[in-house]
Amino acid sequence: MHDVQHPAAAGGIFDRLDADWAALCADPAVRQAVTDWLTDDHLADGIAAVTDSWTRALGPAQLLAALRPVTGTATDPLTDAILRALLRRAAGRDRSAELAARVIVQAMLPAAVRITRGQVRPTYGRTRDTVGHVTVAALYEVARSGRIHHRPGRAASNLTLDTLRLVLAELAAEQGSGAEHLSAAAPLVDTAPSPYRIARAHEVHAAAAAAGVAANGPDGEHEKYGARVEVLELLLDAMEDGALSAADAKVLARHYLGGVPDAEAAARVGSTPGAWQRRRSRALARLRTSRLRAAA
Repeated sequence: MHDVQHPAAAGGIFDRLDADWAALCADPAVRQAVTDWLTDDHLADGIAAVTDSWTRALGPAQLLAALRPVTGTATDPLTDAILRALLRRAAGRDRSAELAARVIVQAMLPAAVRITRGQVRPTYGRTRDTVGHVTVAALYEVARSGRIHHRPGRAASNLTLDTLRLVLAELAAEQGSGAEHLSAAAPLVDTAPSPYRIARAHEVHAAAAAAGVAANGPDGEHEKYGARVEVLELLLDAMEDGALSAADAKVLARHYLGGVPDAEAAARVGSTPGAWQRRRSRALARLRTSRLRAAA
C-alpha cells in the first residue's frame, strides 16, 4: 500500500513501512495508547478539530493526518506541538517510546523518500532500497535521540535536516574504503552540485526562512549550495544553542549573506550606522565564542 504523499516511485522499504502502519492502525491497543497520549498531552481536542473526528475515536490514522496537514499554514503550530510531544515520548526507554518513534517515522516518510532519491548512486552500489534502509534507520535514531529543536519554524524541517546530516555521514563512511580509487576519477566528475548538496541546501534554506534569518544574496552555485549553506547552518545552530537571538542572527545574515551595508541596515530599523555596527560586532563575537566552546 502506498501513501498518497509518496506514491509509486518509493517502493521497497517504504512499501513495507506502509503495510506495517496499516496493521498498527488496525490494532485496538495501539489506538487506545495513542488516544491516551493525546489526552495526557492536551492535544486531543486540536487533533479532533483538524481531522473532523471524535476525541474518543482518535488513533494513529488521525494523528498522522494532523502531522501532515494539507491545508495552509494555520495548522503549523499544532503540527509542531504534536511532533515535539512525540519526540519527548520517543526519548524514553519503554515500548511506548518505540511506538512514538514509529509514528514519527511514518509522519516523516515523505521527507525520507526525498532524501533517499537524492542519494541513489547506482555506480556506487547505492540502490533505492539500500539508501532507503540507511535513511529510515537514521530517521529512527534521530527520533529516539531526545534532541528537540525549539528554534522558530516547523519542527519537521529541523528533524529532516538532522536526518539528512546523519545519512550523509553514514554514506560518506561507507564510501571511505573506496576513496582512493574514486579520487583518480575526480577530473572526470561533473562539477555541478550533487543531489545530496542540493537536498541539504534546500533543507537549510527552509529552516532559515522559517526562523526568519534568510537573507537575499548571490545566486551562484557556490553561494547557494556551499558557503551560503554553511553560514546559515552556523547561525541556526547558534540560535538553537541560545548563543544568538533570532534578531542578532538576522543582523549577521543581512551583512554576510545579503551584502547589506551597515548604513542601509541601520536606516531600515531607525538606528545609526555606528550603533548597528557595534551590535553586529557583539553578535559576531558571541557566535565565535559559541563555536569555540562547541569545538572544545
